[in-house]
Amino acid sequence: MAQLVDGVIARSRQAAVEVVRIQVPDPGPREVVVRIQACGVCETDQNYRDGRVGDGFPFLLGHEAAGVVEQVGDEVGEVAVGDFVILNWRAVCGICRACRRGKPWNCLSPLTADQPMTLTDGTPLTPVLGVGGFAEKTLVHARQCTKVDPAVPPTAAAPLGCGIATGIGAALNTGGVERGDSVAVFGCDGIGSAAIAGARLAGADPIVAIDDVPRNLEWASGFGATHTIDTSVADPVPRILELTGGLGADVVIDTTARLETWKQALRARGPAGTLVMLGLPAPDEQVDIPLHELRVRGGSIRSSWYGDTLPARDFPALIGFHRQGLLDLDAFVTETISLSEVEQALSKSRRREVLRSVIRL
Repeated sequence: MAQLVDGVIARSRQAAVEVVRIQVPDPGPREVVVRIQACGVCETDQNYRDGRVGDGFPFLLGHEAAGVVEQVGDEVGEVAVGDFVILNWRAVCGICRACRRGKPWNCLSPLTADQPMTLTDGTPLTPVLGVGGFAEKTLVHARQCTKVDPAVPPTAAAPLGCGIATGIGAALNTGGVERGDSVAVFGCDGIGSAAIAGARLAGADPIVAIDDVPRNLEWASGFGATHTIDTSVADPVPRILELTGGLGADVVIDTTARLETWKQALRARGPAGTLVMLGLPAPDEQVDIPLHELRVRGGSIRSSWYGDTLPARDFPALIGFHRQGLLDLDAFVTETISLSEVEQALSKSRRREVLRSVIRL
């Protein structure tokens, strides 16, 4: 029998979000119902609410979620009732071309639940990224659940489901940061600070944080930045060159999705260096760059989607770093809120006032 629970939906483009009753069906084959304990508020949810991504209104928002498996359907072997899990939106299918080539982090057909969750009048909901974590309970595919150590507080574990894994993955997986590399990160809110934490885990030095908000630079320092540059008072490129012996950084990560900043990041890249692109650029942004310069400097420009994260591999590893004192997951949580405070939290995220607001249920 379907369960009635509270959830946060976006009913139409740019309309204020609403807390409503939703119906969560019993799990079918390969599906599970998870009781959500915490869910991070990510700017991606704002993008769905504003209609920048997808048009499947009404959306059930939320995708950075952690909780306890409450029900399992037939043919589920990955998790059991009572397991503490982090949800993910890249549940690899195992059979697409990317999976067959041994690159499951590029899975072309990630798995989600077959059944829809609905409003009480039967209107189907589109769960953001197949998760729908702004709810007391949600229905997902079993492979969207990654079992982790239950000793970690849900509020600390939940943001691993997207933002933290994306930032750390951009450094370690996409950027391939190694010990002794120089790293520059443009934009140091939640994902940027996670990229800095990833660079520190890899043993990079120097790690340069670049932002125009002093508070963000303070956060970045706490996660491992060795130097900071406030772009409201200085051009970052000459300073990055100075800090890297005139060469530029081995790995530059741009989280801003702003063309002007991306061009600065490109200029800050050293010979044979890597520029990693995060964020969602406006569809009409056009790039005009001299091909000769790209050829002569070598290296690569890479787009990072979910930090090339493989949840089954990376979530337990990052939880392990936290338990060893190498990664402070609690430090990413600026505030804890209730479901009724999501609209205000989305505004704070857009204004870059928080690293993460996390819903605690």
